[in-house]
Amino acid sequence: MLSLFRQAAFVRLWSVGGLANAMRWLEVLAAGLYTFQLTQSGLVVAAVIACRMLPMLLLGALVGAVAEALNRRQLLLAGQVLMAGAAGAVALLAVAGQAQPWHIALGGLVSGTVWAAEMATRRRMIGEAAGLERVVTAVGLDSVTNAATRMLGPLLGGVTYEVIGLAGAYAISSAVHFCTAAIVAGLAYRQDVRRLRLASIPLDIVAGLRMARERPLLLMVFAVTIVTNAFGFSYSGLIAPIGQGRFGVSPSYVGILAAAEPLGAILGGLLLASGRVALNRRLVFIGGTTLFLLSLVGLALLPAFWLAVGVLVLGGFGTAGFGNMQSTLVMTLAPAEMRSRLFGIVTVCIGTSPLGVLLAGLMSSFLTPAGAVLAMAATGLLLLTPIAWFLARR
Repeated sequence: MLSLFRQAAFVRLWSVGGLANAMRWLEVLAAGLYTFQLTQSGLVVAAVIACRMLPMLLLGALVGAVAEALNRRQLLLAGQVLMAGAAGAVALLAVAGQAQPWHIALGGLVSGTVWAAEMATRRRMIGEAAGLERVVTAVGLDSVTNAATRMLGPLLGGVTYEVIGLAGAYAISSAVHFCTAAIVAGLAYRQDVRRLRLASIPLDIVAGLRMARERPLLLMVFAVTIVTNAFGFSYSGLIAPIGQGRFGVSPSYVGILAAAEPLGAILGGLLLASGRVALNRRLVFIGGTTLFLLSLVGLALLPAFWLAVGVLVLGGFGTAGFGNMQSTLVMTLAPAEMRSRLFGIVTVCIGTSPLGVLLAGLMSSFLTPAGAVLAMAATGLLLLTPIAWFLARR
């Protein structure tokens, strides 16, 4: 693990991912708190959060094909500048007292478009910088860092929102994204580029799907990714209503609730990245998802705030297994010339998350937010059963 930090390219890519991810989750929590306080509607909160995730569903496969042709460093740099501008615009509107939920949703849509390229650009570059012999360790370390940012981002977002409001939270995000752009600008990265032929993009996507069809384990990765994101991570859109509506806690404590599952993911990810635990990658992948969904059942049913925090920490061990093996399986099962396309398809699968967020938000309007989380998690466990059966047969 330490040898990775002797590679300048890896360090830059790793730090950009950590900083940008932290700001992503800071914005998500601040946006949820502001929207809920303004509207008192779980559905509106879910819709605002879903706008940030929707581009992954609509553009993931397209961006994956584009990243095979264009320079990935330039794509990554442009994305950081674009996110800095979007966050800065929301901050200025908040300072002027004009910020509305649709402004926040539009800013999230812009940032989400950039995030649609995350796996096909930065995450792929992480694996290339490390080399195939260290890809498990590199992806594991990056997954741990992502989990850490999902913990620190909401904590920082809750405290920042409580102290300096929406304007302060988004101003911090804008400043940090300008810093990540500077880090990417100094990155030394070599890539064979080719002329982008827009007419060939559909054929490139089809070629990726054809390869997945020929390798059933890749289809398993896609299916589990859809279940996890649509029925598991959709709980993130209801964190603010559950924290403030059900448990009656302050924004800072909502941040603690949002940070619980990422804390478990950090601990689980460190265990996997250490290489001291030798487990079947496919079993870790699907078993991690099962543990995560079971923890959401506990979140919905447990009556006390700190019990809910504890069960989400346990569920984080599951998301560590899921997140680590998701990228590792694609990197190891696919040839180099197909990876960005396959990562683009994985991004589309991740992009089903806003559909789950919207469905959970709609259900919360006639159930409770906790009841919506329970229904979504139970459905996810039901859908996971035939996938586990398929894996057991193999």
